[in-house]
Amino acid sequence: MTRKTIAASYLGFLLIMLYAPIVIIIVFSFTEARVLGNWTGFSLKLYASLFQGGVTHSLTGALWNTLIIGLTAAFVSTVLGTMAAIGIFNLQPRAQKAIKLLNAIPILNPDIITAISLFLLFISIGISQGYTTVILAHITFCTPYVVLSVLPRLYQMNINLYEAALDLGATPLVALWKILLPELKPGMISGFILAFTLSIDDFVVTLFTIGNEGLETISTYIYADARKGGLTPELRPLSAMIFVTVLLLLVIINVRTAKKINYKTI
Repeated sequence: MTRKTIAASYLGFLLIMLYAPIVIIIVFSFTEARVLGNWTGFSLKLYASLFQGGVTHSLTGALWNTLIIGLTAAFVSTVLGTMAAIGIFNLQPRAQKAIKLLNAIPILNPDIITAISLFLLFISIGISQGYTTVILAHITFCTPYVVLSVLPRLYQMNINLYEAALDLGATPLVALWKILLPELKPGMISGFILAFTLSIDDFVVTLFTIGNEGLETISTYIYADARKGGLTPELRPLSAMIFVTVLLLLVIINVRTAKKINYKTI
């Protein structure tokens, strides 16, 4: 009983340390105070200011840039990662191990090394830095994660279904669309969400590939804002909205997964 109590207390302490700062930000997003920790009464002024623009016009632009880059990189990474996973699955066991090792290197590689490498690559081939280089960079480090999300679904599925479709006259493309992709969809969705989250969260690679044309994302905006000696108060409601959105997505995905498992069990 004592061990269970200690384990529960330790887990509770970790959860408090992880989520207390987020809760504080969410709470103080509902007040007009410009300084975090100074409660001046309930207000939605910061939320209104976030959407109305004005002073926060650059923040709104950074938010749109982040979403465009994140969604584009996540979509392309999902397509490339799924194709790569199917290719790896059809290799011989020894070749599979070698490619999996190569796929793991970008994941384990420090961000600063990836950022410098991509920066030097874009400079050497003469690509002007901006949207293109940032999206290409994000696709580069997101694709390996999609591969890791899709591969387990390939190993779990019954490959005989795909072969049976070919035997019954389906072309490889039709069998891919009708049989393979529906089986891989959960892994593809997980990979897309993971890639999108990584893209939004990234700072180091973005900083090295964003160029000097005035393009900003949320991470670079916060960095520049912090260097000025403080953070824009509208970042509090923005952080709260991002956290709630991610939380809702996780709840929806887990509920759908649980329903599918229960349905298959029945």
